[in-house]
Amino acid sequence: MLSGLGRLIHRRRWVTLVCILLLTGVAGAWGLGVLAKFKAGGFEDPNASSTLVARLGATYFGSTNPDVLVLYKSDTMTVDDPRYEAAVVTTAARLPKSQVAEIISYWSFDEKDAASFASRDKHETFVALKLKGDDPTKIENYQKLKDRLRAPGLTVQFGGAVPLGQEFGEQVVADIVNAETITILPLLILMVLLFGAIVAGLLPIGVAAFSTIGGLAVLHVVTYVADVTSFALEVVTMMGVGLAIDYSLFIISRFREELQRGMAARGLPPGKPWKRERDKRARKAAKKAYKQAMLPAREDALAATLATAGRTIMVSGVTVSAALAGLLLFPQMFLRTIGLAGIATVMVAVFGATVLLPTMLALLGTRVEGGRMPWRRPTSKRAQRDRDSGFWYRLGHSVMKHPLPYFAGVVVILGVMFQPFLHVQFGSVDARVLPKASPTRAVVETVKRDFPNGSAEPIDVVVSGDLIPRDWKPSKSGDNIPPYLENFRKTLAALPGVTEAKFTGYSGEYGGVRISVTHKYEPMDKHAQDLVKKIRAMSLTSDGTPMHIDVGGSTAAQMDLMSSLMRSLPKMAVAVGIATFLLLFMFFGSVLLPLKAIVMNVLSIGASFGAIVWGFQYGHLAGVLDFTPTGGVEATSMILILAVVFGLSMDYEVFLLSRIREEWDRSHDNRAAVARGMQHTGSIITSAALLFLVVVAAFSMAGITVVKLIGVGMFVAVVVDAVLVRSLLVPATMRFLGRANWWLPGPLAFLHAKMDLREHSAAAAGAGAAAVAVPPPLPEAQPFPYRVHWEQASSEAPPAPARPEPAPPAPAVPPAPPAPEPAAVPVRDANDAFRSVLQPTPSGPVDGERPQLVFRDPHPSAPRQQQAPQAPREPWAPWANGRPQPQPVRPPRVKRRIVPSPDGNGWTWSSD
Repeated sequence: MLSGLGRLIHRRRWVTLVCILLLTGVAGAWGLGVLAKFKAGGFEDPNASSTLVARLGATYFGSTNPDVLVLYKSDTMTVDDPRYEAAVVTTAARLPKSQVAEIISYWSFDEKDAASFASRDKHETFVALKLKGDDPTKIENYQKLKDRLRAPGLTVQFGGAVPLGQEFGEQVVADIVNAETITILPLLILMVLLFGAIVAGLLPIGVAAFSTIGGLAVLHVVTYVADVTSFALEVVTMMGVGLAIDYSLFIISRFREELQRGMAARGLPPGKPWKRERDKRARKAAKKAYKQAMLPAREDALAATLATAGRTIMVSGVTVSAALAGLLLFPQMFLRTIGLAGIATVMVAVFGATVLLPTMLALLGTRVEGGRMPWRRPTSKRAQRDRDSGFWYRLGHSVMKHPLPYFAGVVVILGVMFQPFLHVQFGSVDARVLPKASPTRAVVETVKRDFPNGSAEPIDVVVSGDLIPRDWKPSKSGDNIPPYLENFRKTLAALPGVTEAKFTGYSGEYGGVRISVTHKYEPMDKHAQDLVKKIRAMSLTSDGTPMHIDVGGSTAAQMDLMSSLMRSLPKMAVAVGIATFLLLFMFFGSVLLPLKAIVMNVLSIGASFGAIVWGFQYGHLAGVLDFTPTGGVEATSMILILAVVFGLSMDYEVFLLSRIREEWDRSHDNRAAVARGMQHTGSIITSAALLFLVVVAAFSMAGITVVKLIGVGMFVAVVVDAVLVRSLLVPATMRFLGRANWWLPGPLAFLHAKMDLREHSAAAAGAGAAAVAVPPPLPEAQPFPYRVHWEQASSEAPPAPARPEPAPPAPAVPPAPPAPEPAAVPVRDANDAFRSVLQPTPSGPVDGERPQLVFRDPHPSAPRQQQAPQAPREPWAPWANGRPQPQPVRPPRVKRRIVPSPDGNGWTWSSD
């Protein structure tokens, strides 16, 4: 099917290109709309108790995290100065009620409660605003109010949830622009050097742009059915560019290989041979003849490329998508939307590599070598080097000659890299993930540093049920508080480490009351977590009256998040593991190779996790990457890295093992197959990894710490995978397993035959005589007096042999003892390039001039007639000796079948 797709693309290349350009334009215009639909946050579990408390606070009790926090400061006045009060209160009073739902300031409380709204030196205060509308409306209202919040004589800074979310989105876009600016020139230089030609090096840029634009367009569609976090934009850009370059490298390399092979088989010289003609008319005719002769070679090369590398890319894309689909099993919006964005980007990248790129190759043909580097020229020693004697071939043989030292050395290195992850501490996302110069982060740090309760993050306890009175509201006037609520508040205040517990919200409509518990611990401290556990284990009444206690706040939210991740992670591991095993089983036809591939990828992930803990939790990379270490790592980012790195590692595994499988099908020699597979893919995988590292390294320099963490994790995983796992560990383990690599029990072999996704050789893809095909061995002992031999599947039927001369009578010899029955040897056609053919022998009676096949029991004394080898047919070389040659006229093909002989003596050939 893919071979036919390649031929269709070649024949309709201009139509395909125009359709893709139109599709790209529409997708680009549509995809830009996604920038206005991103949501902030998304790290919480929507089904957790802490999330319910946060929603109740925003809906009924008033959020403890204001939409906008306006920080005012004066170097000369204090908050008790009437001029200070007049400047702030007058400014707040001018705000329109249609946009602002609530205003809370220092002057809204009595002296005791207002203390937390003024700094210790009383030169700073903040005003908390709650805006009206949904999230997009709040952002719009904030933009309208921003200039009106400036008070005369005071400096002002803005913080809170809305400015924080807006800065996150702006920083994401800035990171993407910065990453593209940093990487574009190094990527172009590296691609030209690695591809060996300017034109070939520029092609992946087009595929990367198409993948990114298509990914954004699909992501915009997703926003209509689910919330999407702004981090998805980073993932789309990173994976769109990285995978497009990887896939383009494999397609272009295979196309060059197949095109060169097809040109050699047809006698087409490289370069521009028509320039040798001195006459202008002859030069024009020679150029036209050369292009006409190149068309079938280019079409066959494109068909063979898609049937081999194209099939591998499709399997790789499905495998990477299966790994990212594991993120959909988590309830967090952050992970779910990134999973959707990643899957969309991978599928668009696969489409670009298997449709857009082949279209451009069909148009370019040999012009893909335009601007060829010196080492890519046919006269260079590097271009003429034997494919079976390169660095990767020698490395493969070296590893398989001494597998144990290589295996032990790599395992030790990976174990040392994994060791820091044993001491991992998970933390939450806060303002410290923004750059140090961020104004929103500066407000948060100022409040925590200069205000009395600035660092306190209370535990919010919501009590709800039928016993909450509908006509009661806690207030500063001293309303009569129900005794059971007051007793519960006192019990909370008496807990170890608690400094205060007070009523902070009431809703008669919902039937609940909120108590904020302030403590002396850091939010992620173990003592704070123990405090949350104790509160959740408490009961309000002793008579069994149904009452509900829900606990929220940053500490409870982080605990609920970790609990949710631990529940969902095993489901993800099982689902992704089964899906990956089935895909690789269908592709490779082996039971052990999929299991080994999964283990190899887990080792790469473990090494990257250890590097993340060492660099971010311990802070060893803080100086190099310019971020603030928090003493922990964000848990959802680690899950994201797990899915993406597993998919990328499986990507390289599929490319390597697919070529090894192809060589195994040809030779059935495990060591030779591994060495040749490494030689064919080693430089390509290394080049792909190097290009991907350039893209990832740019995101490691992003302004948001979470993005830095993701970039570093992917960087380390790709380096470990390309340098240690694929180059050393994979060949060592394949040497240990030997022929067991390809073990397939009988029942599974039958199942695999129904769902085979393996690559087909170039001969099956349509390259014909241009392919290098080796037929499987036939039984040495053939139990019939006629010869069975292999014949090219695309060749004509063999001609009937001439009538043999009568042989002289043989001397009488005593009969030999009967030979043992030869064992049946299974014959497997490795690549469908050959078929078994009955070749008639000259022994036995003949009927006139016609050859005859006589079926009879083999006689031990009958000497076996060996078929004389036929001279190979010379292929047509349309450009022999540098000049166009006419195509030879071949005789018409004759269909033959075996029919009964007229004398009833046996069977004969019929050509009617």
